[in-house]
Amino acid sequence: MLVIGLTGGVGSGKTVVSDRFAQRGVPVIDTDLLARELVEPSQPALLDIVAEFGLDCLDEKGRLRRNMLRERVFADPNGRRRLEAILHPRIRILMRARIAELVAPYCLAVIPLLVETGMTDAVDRILVVDAPEAEQIRRVMARDGASEKQARRILAAQASRDQRLAQADDILENTGDLDALSRQVAALHERYLALASAKIA
Repeated sequence: MLVIGLTGGVGSGKTVVSDRFAQRGVPVIDTDLLARELVEPSQPALLDIVAEFGLDCLDEKGRLRRNMLRERVFADPNGRRRLEAILHPRIRILMRARIAELVAPYCLAVIPLLVETGMTDAVDRILVVDAPEAEQIRRVMARDGASEKQARRILAAQASRDQRLAQADDILENTGDLDALSRQVAALHERYLALASAKIA
């Protein structure tokens, strides 16, 4: 199976793009959702996070306080690296297992930190969703209720736009025009079906 790694900076529109592919019957594996599974109560990853960051990471029901932990690690690069060391190897293993269960010409693996985590070897092609930085910041502020300073800090913690584009096999421009986005997805879908067919042959 052909595995397309979908990535892009925060607020670039990865979810709306992956939804468009899903509407065409393409299996989508979202590593953010896998990460949520891995930190459910009693999961080993959650126990490791508590051991590393303390019990105050949990709410009264024993669930991870995601927003609090996110704020903490974005303000502390060492903390972010410690959290990634707990989660990323597990995410990679779970992603490979889910892909192995699929039967389809190709699938989409949504990996926001694909470039940063070196997971490029886990995919056959890289599709970067690209948007102007000002638009990313606007979307993050609207979506998360974040301040401009918080949004810029999140962007600064990720690979730069140029770094992502340098890794791209395909680039999808997402300026907010949904009709244009759908046309780009349709063209890429046909390309990936053809590439998947050639790979099988």
